[in-house]
Amino acid sequence: MTQTPKLPVKVAILDLYNGIENGAINSFMHILDHYKTKHGLNLSYEVFDVRKKVEVPDTNFDIYISSGGPGDPIESEGSEWEKKYFGLIDKLEDHNLSNTAQKKHGLFVCHSFQLMCRKYQLGDINMRNSASFGVLPVHQTHAAVNEPVFEHMDDPFYALDSRLWQVINPNEKKFTDLGMQLLAIEKERPHVDFPRAMMAIRFSDYFFSTQFHPEANVTNIRTTLLKEEKKQEVVREHGLDKYNEMLECLDDPDKITHTNKTMIPNFLNQAVLSLEEI
Repeated sequence: MTQTPKLPVKVAILDLYNGIENGAINSFMHILDHYKTKHGLNLSYEVFDVRKKVEVPDTNFDIYISSGGPGDPIESEGSEWEKKYFGLIDKLEDHNLSNTAQKKHGLFVCHSFQLMCRKYQLGDINMRNSASFGVLPVHQTHAAVNEPVFEHMDDPFYALDSRLWQVINPNEKKFTDLGMQLLAIEKERPHVDFPRAMMAIRFSDYFFSTQFHPEANVTNIRTTLLKEEKKQEVVREHGLDKYNEMLECLDDPDKITHTNKTMIPNFLNQAVLSLEEI
């Protein structure tokens, strides 16, 4: 990434937090601002409140980043916002299947990951026995060996996981028929007999998705954890040891910080370079 593309780079951030306070959207914007400055790009972005205000972008953006969000990823089926959301995805897919040289790139995180897995019928979506919360190891599959978004990522790498829902039991026939790749799964839990959730999927050459939060940054997580209400919530649900462990993990540059500085920039490299080649 050294050259500036001939045309402006337009990014749509799809906010699926339904009006709930969160640090994710600001984290996406911070990563984009840093990337723009580092590479001298003519890059702009716009945020769309998909669930609360039913705001969905058109197809005139180059890159689409769809966030996490609260709640059941199944109960929104048939809602107005979801119809418009999947309508956009269908248009982007049709565009990418056409002969046009300029493709549309998409990154789908957490709640968006679950919605897309439901759309493609890639596995079973259900509520976990207990919430997954913390800085946790994510294990790459054999299919990830040449994945550009995982370049310079360890195996396992560490990421923020925060979810009540999961996608399990990969539908291998669907993966094969649709040409999709399961790239990462959650940590092994030998003490319980539960399937390991899917954690990252490449839907196509242009669509990439993670169950975890690659946008998470240390500052936002620490600020959240140090709030007394959040501390009590974490301690109540996961214990004081887990709370202290999370705070300690934030000081490790090879965990959250490395993921934050590496994964989404890798995704942007792939998307922006494709624009330069036109």
